[in-house]
Amino acid sequence: MKKRVALVSLGCAKNLVDSEEMLAMFPPEKFDLTSDPSSADLILVNTCGFIESAKRESIQAILDMAQYKKRAKLVVTGCLATRYAKQLEEEIPEADLIVPLKDYPKLAEKLGELLGESGIEKMNPLRRTLSTSSYSAYLRISDGCDNFCSFCAIPHIRGRFVSRPYEEIMEEARGLAKKGVKEISLISQDTTVYGIDHPEWGKDIVSLLKDLESLGFYSIRLLYLYPSEIKDELIETIAQSKVIAHYFDIPVQCASDHLLTLMKRHADAQETRDLFKKIRKMCPDAILRTTLISGFPGENEEDQKETLDFLSEVEFDKMGCFLYSREEGTAAYSLPGQVEEKVKERRKDELMKLQAKISYKKAKEHVGETMEGIVVGKQGGSYLLRSYWNAPDDIDGNILFSTSKDHNEGEIVKVKITQALVYDLLGEEVE
Repeated sequence: MKKRVALVSLGCAKNLVDSEEMLAMFPPEKFDLTSDPSSADLILVNTCGFIESAKRESIQAILDMAQYKKRAKLVVTGCLATRYAKQLEEEIPEADLIVPLKDYPKLAEKLGELLGESGIEKMNPLRRTLSTSSYSAYLRISDGCDNFCSFCAIPHIRGRFVSRPYEEIMEEARGLAKKGVKEISLISQDTTVYGIDHPEWGKDIVSLLKDLESLGFYSIRLLYLYPSEIKDELIETIAQSKVIAHYFDIPVQCASDHLLTLMKRHADAQETRDLFKKIRKMCPDAILRTTLISGFPGENEEDQKETLDFLSEVEFDKMGCFLYSREEGTAAYSLPGQVEEKVKERRKDELMKLQAKISYKKAKEHVGETMEGIVVGKQGGSYLLRSYWNAPDDIDGNILFSTSKDHNEGEIVKVKITQALVYDLLGEEVE
């Protein structure tokens, strides 16, 4: 009788790719994958350990899955398992295995021993069981990060920046295209500097994008761009392409030079302003998305005002904001001037309220525009569209459209935008 495997994947798209590689370890002739943990013989929880809220969510997921221990073996992987392996072993004895990132090459062997089963295959980046829709996939191009921002634990968890071999990326991309995947989103901790650690390849993010463009995908999207590393050639490549989404996801964290220095960021506020002006000039239809941190140690009301003024000036189409999370092992952990939670919350609310007005203003600029994109589902009586305007990670808002036709997910249609809401667009299908 086949054993049944369930997997809970938490955190970012990079972690999701790891989860998809894990799912592909189990040959279908010996294992069934299930979304029902109560019927599973093995439950994998692939955790996130980036910030406090993610750690709490991961611990809760482990405890939730522990209720099925009478039947299933419980295995914890991912970033939390990497950061806190010893503590998890001591505090969550329900877990049969804690497997940090560095032990992924031995994961198949460990699982085989735990289950008393042979035939589990090693994790392989070219072998994934896609958990996204059949027409959409993430494509990881590197791992780790060398920026060492003072608030960020990623280099301590994932290690230094390592580009994925160029031919391996292209081989995976060709495989995705053959499977009928229409859109890919390039992800890593720092997509902008792809290839910098291997100058002998003679390849960078621009040459990678151009080669991927030749494979016939409907859409290619680039996520997580570090501002000071964005070269004119990259902006120009995106602006001139009909396949690469005119979409720039550039986390800036704040716009106070005083804080940017403490954060160990590599560009000041004026350089970042100039970058966004340049992008808008070179790519007039660019969608700009950013992420901010509220309540970084030492932040004062003047810093907050500078960031609010920056938002008003740049007018991002999309903006997300996180409360600063004090993370062990990071340089900011021991900084003086830690900000009270209620002050962080108030400042975040101020930023989000301003951004809501800006988002609505920017959304209204699209009324009358005809957008082409992929049908990605239904909501109520309307279909959902993904165009260059919104990324596939469910934080950009939706395009909802009415039509007299029936559509399947993955179909490409044109929609005329007729109305703007704060975060969503409404429209009608056009011939």
